[in-house]
Amino acid sequence: MNTATTASAPARRTGRTGGRLALGVAAGVILAVGVPLAASAHVHVDPGTAAAGSTETLTFSFSHGCDGSPTTALVIDIPEGVGNATPIVQGGWTISREEGADGIPTQVTFMSDTPVEDHLKATVSMDVLFDESAADSTLAFPVTQTCVEGETAWTEVAEDGQDPHDLDAPAPLVVVGAVAAEGEHGHGSAAAGADEHAEADAGADAAPASDPVARWLAAGGLLAGIAALVIVLVRGRGAKTSRS
Repeated sequence: MNTATTASAPARRTGRTGGRLALGVAAGVILAVGVPLAASAHVHVDPGTAAAGSTETLTFSFSHGCDGSPTTALVIDIPEGVGNATPIVQGGWTISREEGADGIPTQVTFMSDTPVEDHLKATVSMDVLFDESAADSTLAFPVTQTCVEGETAWTEVAEDGQDPHDLDAPAPLVVVGAVAAEGEHGHGSAAAGADEHAEADAGADAAPASDPVARWLAAGGLLAGIAALVIVLVRGRGAKTSRS
């Protein structure tokens, strides 16, 4: 009786160790998958650069709801430094505008004809004229995402010295470069003079694949999971050898 009890003790310890290591593997996999998904939960704007004095087509995209609830509308605030904003008509959306005394839209609402389910990508667009006074600055386009249940205000802007990755709900940003050269005031001139300021928008409005923090955390989680799996396999073989 005592011999059987003694022999079963290592097996129980091995089982407990294997269970803990299995939990480590699961945690690593969850981290590797979950971090990129969290990083993708933003409203993005493309392109993220423009030239002052030019008109650029801005496309706002999202692929998530409000904690899983389907999206019903995007309400986009138009910042100072924009000389005009012309929403682009597209199927599936009803558009309304609020205008200031000068006739320039201050807010544009895209109402979805059918709620956009979570994990489906959708886009809305508008032509935006950037004033020359906005040269060498970064303009935030705050977006309120309304859903069947709840809403999310993507309105946060990093303060001086603050890491944009620390923001929970960053506003889409457009980096405005120097005044467009003569003859470059139409569409497609946004890249002129704006590239040197592109880093100011890094992370706050970058696509998930360009988020270095998300990539490193995901890689670390995946490596931790793989290492734990290797340990489980090695100790499992060791336990079998001892029993034989």
